[in-house]
Amino acid sequence: MEKLANNLTKGIKYFIRPYLALLIPLLLFTVQTFAQDTSFEDGKRYILGGLEVTGLQSYNEQTVKTYTGLRVGQPITVPGDEISAVIKKLWSLELFSNVEMYYTKIEGDEIFLELSILERPTLTNVTVYGVKKRKVEDIINDTDLKKGKKITESLITNTKNYLQNKYKKQGFLNARVNIATTADTSATNAQSMVINVKKGDKVKIRKIVFEGNEKLSDKRLRKSLKKTKKKKFYRFWKKSKYIEEDYREDLNSLVDAYAEKGYRDARILMDTFTKVDENNIDLKIKVEEGNKYYFGEINFVGNSVYTDRQLSQVLGIRKGQTYNGVLLKERIADDSKPDAQDLTNLYQNNGYLFSSINPVEISAANDTIDFEIRIIEGKETFLDHVTVVGNDKTNDHVIFRELRTRPGQKYSKDNLVRSIRELGQLGFFDAEQIVPDIQNPDPNAGTVDIKYSLVEAGSSQIELQGGFGGGGFIGTLGLSFSNFSLKNIFNGEAYKPVPMGDGQTFALRLQASRTFRVYSLNFAEPWLGGKKPVRFNLSLSRTQQFATNFDNSGRLDVDRSRGFAITGVSAGLAKRVQWPDDFFTVSHSLSYQLYDFDNFNNGLFNFGNGSSNSLSYTFGISRNSQGPSRIFPLSGSNFELTAKFTPPYSLFGSKDFKQLREDIDSTTERLFEIGPNPANIEEQLEFEQLSDDLERLEEERFKLLEFYKIKFRGDWYTNLVDKLVLRTNAEFGFLGSYNQDIGNVPFERFFVGGDGLGNFTLDGRDVIQLRGYENSSLTPFSLNPITNRVEQDGGTIYNKFSLELRYPLTLKPSASIYALSFLEAGNAFNNFNDFNPFELKRSAGVGLRIFMPAFGLLGIDFGYGFDSDARPQSTGPSGWQTHFIIGQQF
Repeated sequence: MEKLANNLTKGIKYFIRPYLALLIPLLLFTVQTFAQDTSFEDGKRYILGGLEVTGLQSYNEQTVKTYTGLRVGQPITVPGDEISAVIKKLWSLELFSNVEMYYTKIEGDEIFLELSILERPTLTNVTVYGVKKRKVEDIINDTDLKKGKKITESLITNTKNYLQNKYKKQGFLNARVNIATTADTSATNAQSMVINVKKGDKVKIRKIVFEGNEKLSDKRLRKSLKKTKKKKFYRFWKKSKYIEEDYREDLNSLVDAYAEKGYRDARILMDTFTKVDENNIDLKIKVEEGNKYYFGEINFVGNSVYTDRQLSQVLGIRKGQTYNGVLLKERIADDSKPDAQDLTNLYQNNGYLFSSINPVEISAANDTIDFEIRIIEGKETFLDHVTVVGNDKTNDHVIFRELRTRPGQKYSKDNLVRSIRELGQLGFFDAEQIVPDIQNPDPNAGTVDIKYSLVEAGSSQIELQGGFGGGGFIGTLGLSFSNFSLKNIFNGEAYKPVPMGDGQTFALRLQASRTFRVYSLNFAEPWLGGKKPVRFNLSLSRTQQFATNFDNSGRLDVDRSRGFAITGVSAGLAKRVQWPDDFFTVSHSLSYQLYDFDNFNNGLFNFGNGSSNSLSYTFGISRNSQGPSRIFPLSGSNFELTAKFTPPYSLFGSKDFKQLREDIDSTTERLFEIGPNPANIEEQLEFEQLSDDLERLEEERFKLLEFYKIKFRGDWYTNLVDKLVLRTNAEFGFLGSYNQDIGNVPFERFFVGGDGLGNFTLDGRDVIQLRGYENSSLTPFSLNPITNRVEQDGGTIYNKFSLELRYPLTLKPSASIYALSFLEAGNAFNNFNDFNPFELKRSAGVGLRIFMPAFGLLGIDFGYGFDSDARPQSTGPSGWQTHFIIGQQF
């Protein structure tokens, strides 16, 4: 009671203090009047003869006089409204702790006044104890304790309450905050502030006890409390700390748990918590369950656009079902999913923005509840104006061609949601901040405006790397502009630093070391012709690999006169189609590669001189509905099926490939018989001749490459809770041949294992990620008959599966960061006969991804391989492997 009385006294003083400031000067004014034996009447008019301001420390006297609005020579009533207004005006500034007005003398009809002011101290420095140093700046910003701030009692009280409530919301129920101020002699009328935070330990829930529940078990009720959990030693993901806001929200979820089971009258009679000790509490929740109900008749009233049958199919609730209030609410309007299949979206997707749907109980006889779904359809709504703001770099036409909402169209919520996804998939804007604003809704006219607010994100990337590998330094320079403008390439004013804004992609990449060089150029136009979503791609590349060997001292010797080169060009078209739905894309591409060997044999191929030619056509079908962001998709899927073909040259030529294959087999068999160390000079000469013959035969065999290659990849994204996302992945690839006598080509093969990054590929290979194993270590090996070394052939068939849990740490435009954990399994095989989809190499691990607009995707993974890899010397599990991810696709 004593504490309550003290608090009440402080409150009264706080509220009446400004009024005392008005009253005291007037009383003093009266006392002085009687003391001077001067006749003084209320409301007497005077001429202001002078105004003096006293007590100032940091403010200019003339500034304060000007602010009062009083001027010498003006008529003034004392006491009167003018003085009261001046005092109130000065108090409202919150710059002064006391404001008083006196008169100093009266001469005839002139009065001389004194304005006495006590300035509030100025804050110069804030010191915070009890929190981590990196948190101090956040506290100062959140409480607005900036240098120069006037220190008031309300500032101290509000700061203290804010911090205590902040930590209580985090589970620190015993948090205490003390604030003190001390004079700062380094400045005039200044004080420094010291904040001492004592958070204490987090208060956790020891037990949750339920009373009155018979229909639902304690376990079921505890499960309904999503964020309020009791302590268990194995609980890691959801903590057991008590947070008032979460607890109140969970009580509503508990009532919903009853409503889902038919108990619509269930309610919470009482909830209390008991303090066990400083760190633990017990919760007690008493419920009244009521009776179980069932759905009766459900009739629709007011509908003309849709029939009762159509609405019943969407509602999905039948007479006799157990009453489920949560399900009924979701089928009317599911606020948790913007694209939910509910009655509200059914109307809003067909232009009825102003429709309203309300379920009304019309009777509750015994245990059965009859409903009327009352519908006000409203007027059909059309889009009047559609505007876009915030696109400083990207041209309007690039945005508007992606929008599904056009002026004159019917309003559709589905089209609005789809437009947000399409803009996010461009990668030019921060997907988290794409905000459509519904403006000027006019139910009478049936019109509405939409304004899209966008925030530009970096759409260009630079890749600049250096490192050691392959016996020397490897340097990489890459430039990628994903919002390029080709038409402005000759416009000097458009270079900022390059022409931007038309949504095209232009990329250059150069990678070089002592042993290889790679050059590539890519250009893509997503809307060829500007009217339809037809994507055009053009790619040019050149790869050179030089012969190497080690000299007597062990140093790497590079012979640039011997080498292997690939020159390639490809062009493609991809069109978005409307069937089965408009997420599908059909693509076509034509490519040509020239593989040129110049006295080069490193075991990848069985011939070191000559050339091979590959002319291929690729047909693809893909469906991409993942979104809304391409960096961190929350939902949807992305799958792609491609088939790559070359002409079946052997069907049209006269060459006897069967005999050629027999000659190759016999030559290879004889080489194995002789071995790499011939017993005499005759065998040495024979070995050399056979090696030359085998290279000639292999070149003849693969002069014109013929093959077909089928690949499938699917990714599914499931939003589990909050922004925790499960990515499910499945992949499959097969390389086949038309003519069994020719067999599978030594190019275009699958190399499985490792980080999945191919710094340079010599032979059109596909590099498949499977973490927990060394790069390409799951790829089949074979014995080379010429070198007698075990070499990687590359697989002709592979499959892979993975599960990946992702959670974002931040999704800001400057840097998107998310953590992940994964389970993976996959393998590669020599041929279809060896293929076993269940013979998989397994791994698990964790990782981190960072996407920065200027540098692309960076990451690191720690994976553990549970099985041995494909290398002949490998026996035990692969164990822990570290993988660095640079520039990998999402």
